[in-house]
Amino acid sequence: MEDWKERISIAPKVCHCKPCIKGTRIIVWIIVCCLANGDSVEEVLAAYPSLTREDVQTVLAYAA
Repeated sequence: MEDWKERISIAPKVCHCKPCIKGTRIIVWIIVCCLANGDSVEEVLAAYPSLTREDVQTVLAYAA
């Protein structure tokens, strides 16, 4: 799955090299944790307005 590279970056000087959404400092595991704790995609999008639905879908595919 190479598509995740379009939306997720891993850079040593950004978020301590943790995977995050490109152009943000929103770490992938934060989104996964929100969803795992029962938050809906809509709630995640409301909490992080710079995210798109496609970003959340990419995070889920990346985590899988």
